[in-house]
Amino acid sequence: MTHLSLPEFAKPASLEEMLRRAGVLDGKSITAVSTEASFATVLSHIFRLRLTYTDTVPNAPATVILKAGRGGPWAGGKHEVAFYQDVAPSMPSGIVPRCFAASWDGDTGIWHLLLEDLTDSHFVATRWPVPPDFAQCEAIVRTRARCQAAFWNDPRLGVTIGSWQDARAHEEATKAMVAHFSRFADEMGDRLSLERRSLYERLFDSAPRLAQRNLSRRDMTIIQGDAHVWNCFLPKDGAKDGGRLFDWDAWQVNTGSDDLACMMAQQWYPDMRRRFESRLLDGFHDELLVRGVQGYDRRALQDDYRLSALWLIAAPIWQHANGIPPVIWWNNFERACMAVDDLDCRELLE
Repeated sequence: MTHLSLPEFAKPASLEEMLRRAGVLDGKSITAVSTEASFATVLSHIFRLRLTYTDTVPNAPATVILKAGRGGPWAGGKHEVAFYQDVAPSMPSGIVPRCFAASWDGDTGIWHLLLEDLTDSHFVATRWPVPPDFAQCEAIVRTRARCQAAFWNDPRLGVTIGSWQDARAHEEATKAMVAHFSRFADEMGDRLSLERRSLYERLFDSAPRLAQRNLSRRDMTIIQGDAHVWNCFLPKDGAKDGGRLFDWDAWQVNTGSDDLACMMAQQWYPDMRRRFESRLLDGFHDELLVRGVQGYDRRALQDDYRLSALWLIAAPIWQHANGIPPVIWWNNFERACMAVDDLDCRELLE
């Protein structure tokens, strides 16, 4: 655990102002801020801060989580700030950590989030890259279903919450991916088999037809985007609806199956995925029904999941193009391609 220097906006006066605006301080002052833990991720800095007040302050947090950018042109921080400003307030309580403050500076690109600290009440199931056991995985997919059901076919989607991709945007995205893949293939050389080269070429050729599922805007919701088992907090007391989803820098309006494919098809090797996959899809669908989603049967989920798994082979190409470490994109590439084989996703290209 590396201790990092606190940014200026983590000083007592700044934090006091943030918490006062959030309605958890009533004229009391923060006298000291200490760093209990800190670490750097690929794209951000995370701090667990302990706050000292002038007096006992009911409902004021003793600790908070500060998430701040590491600098550079990455726009994910802006996107996550927008999530906590525009989307999270519309969610039912108990799906994401409470956000006390969210800020993005358009001139400097500096951003930060001040979040509820769930360290004492919740935990991340395992340490990356080891996957959780089945019960923990089921709790995670049911948390995702609970979140997605809250926005399923919501008329605000693409209007006041998120945006729709049109045919032109899909076309431009495909062109960019073709260029990325060309560079990827050149670098890989004979490590990329002719069979897999053909798979990607067929995907790009079929992209306009496959995009019709998304363009239909049918059975759509808010998804997390980079959805894996390590961005969900599980409750230590085992409460049924106690899961909390965090890391929303890749959120979008899309098919809910994209998050499931990211979690399983991209992250898991075949043995575990084959044993868990179908049962977890069953649990996800059952939770959607419990939460009031109608007109979306289990077969529709399976069809969407296979399509999501097919599209996921593009993700490691994007990761490679954007400088994500090979320890991430290389394993994602292998697992996604194996999932395409297991799920007979090539059938969708015919």
